[in-house]
Amino acid sequence: MRPIAGATVLTAAEMRAAEARAFDRGDDAFAMMQRAGHACAAAVRRLSAGAEVLVLCGPGNNGGDGYVIAASLAAAGQSVRVAALGAPNSDTAAQARTGWRGPVEALDEVSGAPVLVDALFGIGLSRPLDDKVVAALSGLRNAARLVIAVDLPSGVDSDSGARLGCPVPVDITLALGALKPAHLLQPAAALCGTVRLLDIGVDESAEARVVAPPTLPAPGPQSHKFNRGMVAIMRGRMAGAAELCATAAMHAGAGYVALLGASMPGEPHALVRRKFDDEALADRRIGALVVGPGLGRDDGMHSLIERALASEHALVIDGDALHLVTSEQLRARGGQIILTPHAGEFDALFGHVQGSKLDRARAAARASGATVVFKGADTVIAAPDGRARLAPAANNWLSTAGSGDVLAGAIAACLAAGLDPLDAAAAGVWLHGEAARRCGAAFIADDLARALTQARAALA
Repeated sequence: MRPIAGATVLTAAEMRAAEARAFDRGDDAFAMMQRAGHACAAAVRRLSAGAEVLVLCGPGNNGGDGYVIAASLAAAGQSVRVAALGAPNSDTAAQARTGWRGPVEALDEVSGAPVLVDALFGIGLSRPLDDKVVAALSGLRNAARLVIAVDLPSGVDSDSGARLGCPVPVDITLALGALKPAHLLQPAAALCGTVRLLDIGVDESAEARVVAPPTLPAPGPQSHKFNRGMVAIMRGRMAGAAELCATAAMHAGAGYVALLGASMPGEPHALVRRKFDDEALADRRIGALVVGPGLGRDDGMHSLIERALASEHALVIDGDALHLVTSEQLRARGGQIILTPHAGEFDALFGHVQGSKLDRARAAARASGATVVFKGADTVIAAPDGRARLAPAANNWLSTAGSGDVLAGAIAACLAAGLDPLDAAAAGVWLHGEAARRCGAAFIADDLARALTQARAALA
């Protein structure tokens, strides 16, 4: 059982393909089910502290895992009972059922236990839970002090994270073999509790992974302010947003940050305030140019966007600028571009793309040729080549004005330091989330920007 940072994320189809590759190498489905069940049972033993366990088994292979869990717990001397929704409907689950020597109670008649293991439905569920199942689950959940889900809480869509009916939340989810999008995408992610990963012997290679603590370049004896990374921010109508972005870039590790546009001198004094003109924009030392925070959307702003696109700099495009460009413009421009839309900005730029948030981010990245950071309570980062990173749930207090400006600055600092756009975006998202964790509660964006220093120091 290990933490999820950096773990592979597989859709249901990708997980089945990974299992099929294992079978091609000589493995068999029951052996894999036994590995999964024994790994879950070991985790349940550690977490339950000897309390009685009730295992709920569904008719499919998730239920088969449940029978193996129950048999393993019983063999270890732990008090365990089993309740089932129905008879197994697969050969593998039926084989697992024969390993459980105790009685099997009906789901709607069973009494509760201190520890509840939900092995009713896994990645194959595609329809809403029956009301009777929801009622039984809810009652048993209320009677338990600890609820553990096997692979996924019953009642969520594995790929989209959608709720299928009215699923009940769990305390811990034991992901089998790889994470699934639902462990990270809302609203399902909020139902999963703490997610831990169990190895069941499948090939985990995939293009999507969980955001992990990044490896960022640290200054050495030959470092100076420019080779550490120079960030320039184009100031728009709301000076505060651009200054927040600039402050964040400095605290995230940029060696030199310039605010391009009229601005009164003030703190932080380390911020360089320059007139916005062709000479400032042409500075070849700029490693990342940010446009959009507090920009405004009037006609005069279009010319600023056009000048940014005409430059040769790597770009971070945020906020209002996302309403003033098209995906066709971005693809034609090429180069290193990172877009940071929230849901409204995403729809304004790309329209109402169908599919899960991961599907939508990938489609947008392909269409624009840019790396897309699709922000929100769940954040998905996608590159044009299909690679993706999904961020675990962050501090809910990030829902405050200016937090997006801070994220843009953090990403720009990582891009200016020389990281690939996908890696820079993921690093900025990680720093942003870690800074929020350190801030705690009721913080403002100014606090968040300053906390990036401690977040960056945590990587040393």
